[in-house]
Order: sequence, then structure tokens, then C-alpha cells
Amino acid sequence: MSRVKALVITGYGTNCENESAYAVKAAGADSADVIYFSDLAAGHVRMDAYNYLICPGGFLDGDDLGAAQAAALRWRWSKTENGDPVLNQLKNFFQDGGIILGICNGFQLLCKLGLLPAVGGKYFERQVSLSYNDSGRFEDRWVHLKANPASPCVFTKGLDKLYVPIRHGEGKIIPKDEAFLQELVDANLVAVQYVDPESGNPTQEYPYNPNGSPLGIAGLTDPSGRILGLMPHPEAYNHPTNHPSWTREGADAHPLGLAMLEAGVRYLREL
Repeated sequence: MSRVKALVITGYGTNCENESAYAVKAAGADSADVIYFSDLAAGHVRMDAYNYLICPGGFLDGDDLGAAQAAALRWRWSKTENGDPVLNQLKNFFQDGGIILGICNGFQLLCKLGLLPAVGGKYFERQVSLSYNDSGRFEDRWVHLKANPASPCVFTKGLDKLYVPIRHGEGKIIPKDEAFLQELVDANLVAVQYVDPESGNPTQEYPYNPNGSPLGIAGLTDPSGRILGLMPHPEAYNHPTNHPSWTREGADAHPLGLAMLEAGVRYLREL
């Protein structure tokens, strides 16, 4: 049984790192280290000591060039003092079987790095982006999600519906064209969708779909299923009392967002 060692990346505006580290530990990881990206770039920490990478939410570089754009360039071009590209560490981490979870700003980062959705196995080729919410404002609310049972995603195995918070201003998926959207559907790379709480069906209706993403896309996976990026914050629902209605509906009314992080831990344990 594999030990689960989580690496939570922080710095440059990330602000959900401690919450994410707490959540993955609560989900069963053996350890969770919060590490500044600058320490990776300086060679003080190496990714090969870990098997569970979390890119948390926040406001990387103030989103001044678009959500996570500057961070994607930092990952792509940074080198250690020995000249080792940080990107090579990320590639090796994934090739060695590691799993990657990107939440909110972390999801934006994975898309702009080209790790998601990697249709056709084309990694590090940007295929989608994310832009401003249709509402034109920052959205801070709870949303209903449904997992795609046909998705290869290891983080959603065995999950059906979740109710978790979102908080973002740029969360609308922008594909290159309509045909590409169909490719995502055909490959089952749409891992989770915003749904209408009454019908349980994917929705474009505001506020159930808080940003206007087509097909109600809330999160994407890659062909291997070992990468998940999503705009909602599963790590922020890590205890029953986080729920806005826990005193009225009861502590067990909705599964915790930790269920996603737990699924990642189970996958690594079974290797």
C-alpha cells in the first residue's frame, strides 16, 4: 500500500493553501507539505518526493494578465540553479504516476499550462481557457454538482452529487469552438457539471451555473483520469459545520467536499 504524500503549492497570491493541506490530511493523506513555488524553482524542494499535487485557489499575481496566466508562464520557464527546468519535474511527476488536483485558480493554471483537458493526449498544448463570469461579477455562493460516472477521473470515482462553495470572477470555460466541446463530451473529459437542484440535470441557468460555462462544465479531467481541475472548492467543505444549512438540514444532509480528495487518496493507496 502506497504512502500518500501531498505537495500543496503556494506563493504569488495563492490564499487557499492551508485549507487545502488540512483537507487532504483529513482525507487520509500521510503528509501534506505547503511549499512555495520559489522553493521549487530554487531547487530547495523536489517534486519526486511526492505523489499528490494540489494547486490551490487564490489570486495568482492578482489575475492581472488573466487568471493564472503569469503563473503558467512561471511554471513553463523557471529553472533551478542547476539549470533544471521546473516543468521537467512536473512532467516526471505525472509520468511516474502522480495525481494532480487544481482548484479554482489552480484549475485555471492547469488549463493554461495545457495539462487540461489534453484531448487526444496532447499535453502542454492549450486547448481551453477561462474567462469572466457571464454575470460580470465575482460569485461567492454554493452550487450543486453532478459527477460524470463515465469519466476516467480518479477523483470522482463512486461520487454522484455534491454541494460545495464557489468563489471566483473568471470561471467560464472557453473552448476553441463548438466541435471541440463535442470532443470533450465524446471523450468523457467533462468530470463534473453544475446542475439544477430540482431536476438534477446540467444547467446554463444562473445562479445554478454561476459563470455561464457551456454544458454546465464545472470541472475537467484528462485522458488518464489522474488530473482534475474544477472551479468549485471541495476543500472548503471539510466539516459538516461548513455547510450553510447544517443546523436545519442536519450534519449528514450532503456529502463533504472531502469525498473528492478521499477518492484521490484511495487511488494512490491501491497502487
